[in-house]
Amino acid sequence: MTVNETLKAAKACAAKALELGGERKNGAIELMAQKIEAAKDAILAENALDLADAKGKLSDSMLDRLKLDESRILSMTAGMREVANLPDPVGTVKSSITRPNGIKIEKITCPIGVLAVIYESRPNVTSDAAVLCFKSSNVCVLKPGSDSYRTAKAIVAAMRAGLREAGINENFINLVPDPSRRSAEELMKANGLVDALIPRGGAGLIRACVANSTVPCIETGTGICHIYVEKSADFGMALDIIENAKTSRPSVCNAAEVCLIDRDIAAKFLPQLQKRLVDDRLLAGKPAVELRFDSQSVKITGGKPAGETDFDTEFLDYIMAVKLVDGVDEAIAHIAAHSTHHSDAIVTENSAVADKFCMAVDSAAVYVNASTRFTDGGEFGLGCEMGISTQKLHARGPMGLEELTSYKYLIHGNGQIR
Repeated sequence: MTVNETLKAAKACAAKALELGGERKNGAIELMAQKIEAAKDAILAENALDLADAKGKLSDSMLDRLKLDESRILSMTAGMREVANLPDPVGTVKSSITRPNGIKIEKITCPIGVLAVIYESRPNVTSDAAVLCFKSSNVCVLKPGSDSYRTAKAIVAAMRAGLREAGINENFINLVPDPSRRSAEELMKANGLVDALIPRGGAGLIRACVANSTVPCIETGTGICHIYVEKSADFGMALDIIENAKTSRPSVCNAAEVCLIDRDIAAKFLPQLQKRLVDDRLLAGKPAVELRFDSQSVKITGGKPAGETDFDTEFLDYIMAVKLVDGVDEAIAHIAAHSTHHSDAIVTENSAVADKFCMAVDSAAVYVNASTRFTDGGEFGLGCEMGISTQKLHARGPMGLEELTSYKYLIHGNGQIR
């Protein structure tokens, strides 16, 4: 099939989406999860081929994004089952009013239609996107990166087998037949066949989709995430949070990239930060974090100076930029100037400062005394996520079932005319 033929089949399927009730969708999701688990050896074999092709082309952290193992596959299917256990987001009455003339007006949720999802590297996005679209009665057309295409194809084949066994049209879940950039360009221009486009990946992919798409684009964002260590912070807590946010999985968008430190505590805190992220990790046989210091912090540490772009870079690696600030106002100003409005955190024991930070920082997720790594659909109780939206229209933060619906009005009368 061509991309155009795939889109036409998806559009035809979307017209039947509301015929599926919640119980039938949930049963199909369970069958799809079972099919993925049954096909895990085949999926892992295809993933091994993708990894072999990517070695030497991608960094170790990006290879980790691409890699699947049995545990990650089981995590994927667990997320699918969590989605099945959530309430059906379609047909919910959001508001109801009866006007003086007797007309009753209801606002109810409905699917968006055909969603095209363009994403990079991470194979779990395939099952996450597909199950969220299906549960919200949308039809998906998936365009993975060429580096993960074999793996995605195997996952989609298993999910389509589950749909067939459930007696449901397999075209609810579609993979573009062409892994090249040309198919992405076709999706961006598929007016009348694609109702919304969702890019999930790096800054380049997102910019390309926003700039070139003629269909509506729901923008997911890159993550230049900050952690501000305020002068009242508990040092032990701050170090735990920073290490987790930077190193637990540095290749993901909710990993911290910048550490801001109150100047009043810099002389005491910076050596402890270096010890935790560099020396202690090397002794433990773990990758050390390359710290890049601004002009003031480098005088204390003697470490590597930060470059001109380091405070505007999503490293997705064991690298962190460090800057000293004069209090919460300068921290807020720096974040406003450099953040991608994804996830930003403060570590503090001062509740008034925490409140000020929370109200002033304009990001999708703002944390007090917790790691930015929690910005995730599963951690937010959404089962899994379509991506993290950093825009303000329609959806913001982790996008789950609710964010994949629109709404319409139902009006009931008994002969009223205007």
